[in-house]
Amino acid sequence: MSSFPSAEEVRWLSGSASWGSSWKHLPGKVRKEVWNHFFMGHFEKGQHALLNEGEENEMEIFGYRTQGCRKSLCLAGSIFSFGILPLVFYWRPAWHVWAHCVPCSLQEADTVLLRTTDEFQIYSWKKVIWIYLSALNSAFGLTPDHPVITDEEYIINRAIRKPDLKVRCIKVQKIRYVWNYLEGQFQKIGSLEDWLSSAKIHQKFGSGLTREEQEIRRLICGPNTIDVEVTPIWKLLIKEQSVKLHHLVESHNSITVSVCGRKAGVQELESHVLVPGDLLILTGNKVLMPCDAVLIEGSCVVDEGMLTGESIPVTKTPLPKMDSSVPWKTQSEADYKRHVLFCGTEVIQAKAACSGTVRAVVLQTGFNTAKGDLVRSILYPKPMNFKLYRDAIRFLLCLVGTATVGMIYTLCVYVLSGEPPEEVMRKALDVITIAVPPALPAALTTGIIYAQRRLKKSGIFCISPQRINVCGQLNLVCFDKTGTLTRDGLDLWGVVSCDRNGFQEVHSFASGQAVPWGPLCAAMASCHSLILLDGTIQGDPLDLKMFEATTWEMAFSGDDFSIKGVPAHATVVKPCRTASQVPVEGIAILHQFPFSSALQRMTVIVQEMGGDRLAFMKGAPERVASFCQPETVPTSFVSELQIYTTQGFRVIALAYKKLENDHHTTALTRETVESDLIFLGLLILENRLKEETKPVLEELISAQIRTVMITGDNLQTAITVARKSGMVSENQKVILIEANETNGSSSASISWTLVEEKTHITYGNQDNYINIRDEVSDNGREGSYHFALTGKSFHVISQHFSSLLPKILINGTIFARMSPGQKSSLVEEFQKLDYFVGMCGDGANDCGALKMAHVGISLSEQEASVASPFTSKTPNIECVPHLIKEGRAALVTSFCMFKYMALYSMIQYVGVLLLYWETNSLSNYQFLFQDLAITTLIGVTMNLNGAYPKLVPFRPAGRLISPPLLLSVIFNILLSLAMHIAGFILVQRQPWYSVEIHSACTVQNESISDLTMSPAAPEKMESNSAFTSFENTTIWFLGTINCIIVALVFSKGKPFRQPTYTNYVFVLVLIIQLGVCLFILFADIPELYRRLDLLCTPILWRVSIVIMLSLNFIVSLVAEEAVIENRALWMMIKRCFGYQSKSQYRIWQRDLAGDPSWPPLNQTSHSDMPECGRGVSYSNPVFESNEEQL
Repeated sequence: MSSFPSAEEVRWLSGSASWGSSWKHLPGKVRKEVWNHFFMGHFEKGQHALLNEGEENEMEIFGYRTQGCRKSLCLAGSIFSFGILPLVFYWRPAWHVWAHCVPCSLQEADTVLLRTTDEFQIYSWKKVIWIYLSALNSAFGLTPDHPVITDEEYIINRAIRKPDLKVRCIKVQKIRYVWNYLEGQFQKIGSLEDWLSSAKIHQKFGSGLTREEQEIRRLICGPNTIDVEVTPIWKLLIKEQSVKLHHLVESHNSITVSVCGRKAGVQELESHVLVPGDLLILTGNKVLMPCDAVLIEGSCVVDEGMLTGESIPVTKTPLPKMDSSVPWKTQSEADYKRHVLFCGTEVIQAKAACSGTVRAVVLQTGFNTAKGDLVRSILYPKPMNFKLYRDAIRFLLCLVGTATVGMIYTLCVYVLSGEPPEEVMRKALDVITIAVPPALPAALTTGIIYAQRRLKKSGIFCISPQRINVCGQLNLVCFDKTGTLTRDGLDLWGVVSCDRNGFQEVHSFASGQAVPWGPLCAAMASCHSLILLDGTIQGDPLDLKMFEATTWEMAFSGDDFSIKGVPAHATVVKPCRTASQVPVEGIAILHQFPFSSALQRMTVIVQEMGGDRLAFMKGAPERVASFCQPETVPTSFVSELQIYTTQGFRVIALAYKKLENDHHTTALTRETVESDLIFLGLLILENRLKEETKPVLEELISAQIRTVMITGDNLQTAITVARKSGMVSENQKVILIEANETNGSSSASISWTLVEEKTHITYGNQDNYINIRDEVSDNGREGSYHFALTGKSFHVISQHFSSLLPKILINGTIFARMSPGQKSSLVEEFQKLDYFVGMCGDGANDCGALKMAHVGISLSEQEASVASPFTSKTPNIECVPHLIKEGRAALVTSFCMFKYMALYSMIQYVGVLLLYWETNSLSNYQFLFQDLAITTLIGVTMNLNGAYPKLVPFRPAGRLISPPLLLSVIFNILLSLAMHIAGFILVQRQPWYSVEIHSACTVQNESISDLTMSPAAPEKMESNSAFTSFENTTIWFLGTINCIIVALVFSKGKPFRQPTYTNYVFVLVLIIQLGVCLFILFADIPELYRRLDLLCTPILWRVSIVIMLSLNFIVSLVAEEAVIENRALWMMIKRCFGYQSKSQYRIWQRDLAGDPSWPPLNQTSHSDMPECGRGVSYSNPVFESNEEQL
């Protein structure tokens, strides 16, 4: 079967408006063939390729060679254009390359052009640089046939050009790429190869590198540093952020480490000289990791707060040496990260194995590390594709077009008037600066600045201010459950043990009685990852609560403790002195298989003092039960589990088995230990809702903002929490979706079952539990409903039922047992339905989703919060509606400022063009008064309105080019134009109008008239005769006061901002400005008039100006309130014209509302059934899940 893309897929790709964003989600074969089909034919062979293929930072790379004649022409152009050409090249990198270079193969290129493959298509260019290894000749006698560089198994050796020993490389976004001569492509350097097996890592790097290997790698890979330059003040914008980042990473670059060389032995070196493959010796405690390293011997307890957001110690185990050629990252079902010590994390304890040392092989250095990647994501953030900013650019282009028309008009008028050429050019260029306000981009950000300041006062910190406006558009918010909706702390509620007869009575911890001795008690005392540090027990809160419930104590074993294969100082748990009837002195924890989100379990191997060697497992009940002997799992397991999970309890299952004492603990594989276990019982923990959760969710739902729960916890617990929190109301139904992977001869299946709330009296109170209805009437389809599913079902649906995925997401509310990768995928799928998605999590396992969402809100104060645009100091979800309110206020403020700046420029533009008709203009002082005394003060104070305290059930417009906003701008421009033309024409028709007099004051202003009509007066006015005229005076007063009027009209209050009258500073500024303008208008002060190049006019005309302005204000205000801001009117207009939202989720909602067969209750469908085909109702070609099945 051909791997070439089908016609449908090609049509989809070529017709997509945002093919770049969809490109990376195509299946691998299809992508390769589409790439070759569409793009290979346009370039010569070898000129282009993909860099970081399939990764988030994927780019196209094109080869170019610099030509001397082109370079000379560009240099001449730069000189003759007075530096304009280099500026153009700076903003258009592709033009720079095309002007200086000619295309060539990448192997011959001295310059490469890079283009991102996302929807933004951003260009950049880099020079190809050479790294010379000849400097090592004298030190090591390095020759082309030296054994160190002849082994072409590694990328670093394939990059060395022989015999001249040179390496071609480029540096892109802080990452170095070298040219692989064997494969003919640029490849990332600074990391160990992913294809290495665990055996290869132990064999090649287990004894360290030779000095020659270290020096070659240092030269090619570069230093192990994360350098963030502090941007000079003159170098634009992000100074503050670069300083913070510099402080964040500077400690990373100055750490002393112990490195073991193959011949040199252990040496103390500076961390910046580390290279991939170096062997680190970890000694002592409190060690900050300067690189990513894979642990190959010993174990470590690490604080990964910088990465995960939780300062909970994590146990790292050594990479097992397996006789397999499988890459080490995929050799086990467990997460490979349990063997990796990440850069920036702190090693709290290093526990040596039998050999007496803790050893780790350097995996990645510099910006290739986890911390480096985090810093790069801040330095090079993904561009915001928010329509507001695109529309602002379009509007600026419209203003440029308007200015061009004004320039042509000016040229015609002044040329026909016989003005000197330099005057004509000066006036023409003036029009551009008037029509295109240079302050417009700054004005659009002022609302963001004030909103950010208010957020900071509320304990919400922001590292991506541009996303504040996006907050105003959120219509779906995803929440993690544990620690976000529910409290951080867990309280032990009880434990249910079991025997051959089934589950026993609940042992309640409220009674104060200790758990009786037995395997269950031993499991609670030893199956955890707690550590003893400085006399304090630290670790996961759940583990801590469980251990404290046993009243046992933790200590380290003494020197006399000797067990085969066990370190001398192992962690030992002992019963307290007051405990009775405990037949063992203590239990030594010999080995841990740590907990991971993907595995949903942890296991320990322990040794009873003078007793048996045991293995204990703790984890998700369904997972633990699957590893147990079926006969040891009570038949009532499912129903018993439902009793507790549906009440919102968190349930952990425990199991154990006996092991042979003569086995070396490190020789036992996880698969061997985790088999044929005996089920012990259930540990029940109470995880209550935070007090703020329910009111916040109710506020969001009432504002028609969708709320979704994404958790790693049990599905039924999640359903109960959703009901208790108000995410699912009492009269709404929950439909459980279960999807199963292909199994043998049966194809993948999906079933739909209605979850019914019933009461079950068990412990004296009426407790809710979930019951699956066997028979469902048609009433089940009526009213609103919510889908609930697990991560496993989400994975199967994504793979086999993609046609149903958008239908499910439209009403999908509860997603349980979701892995971190699935959380990110789910957020992305919601975005594809045109939702503006927010994600709120406590930082643990949520970083990917926080980064993927339009707005990520971390409730963790750890350094991991830099991966999230927003971080709340208060660890509850009250920050979510607060952020949305501020976002809406900032968005409306941006619109207000945009409208005001547009009107201000158009008012000046219209006034100046009218005066140009008389070859007149506004004077410098008149411009200065309007720009500084009026517009600047308004721009600074207009944005001070705070957010309105109530969330309304609709959002502000997200676009500048929306009918109400455009109508408002155009209407007010026309209104101002009409008023200016009326004033311009009417003043010329006044009986006192004359172009030769400098005052037309009435008899009542006789003193002023005498003064201005005196022979000396004309002399005083001569210097300003170019500006002084009755038209100038009239136009200036109309324009200046009109700027104040539109500021008041455009300053919006409810429903998104506080009312205008609460902005006391702004109101005071307007009153003062209006008072000053009226004072100038009516106060006959000759010197003031002379300074401002104004003429004295009769009182009646001044009153006429006020009347025109008043009419303008009344008409503008009525139109703004009665039409522009009349939401009901616009909704009626939409209905009359049959307008419907084009958002994908709206289209699906309309389709599903008219589908009587949806949702399909009590049905099971298979992937090979026709109705489940990929193209029946929806094809989602941009989704391709790489998540492994749980």
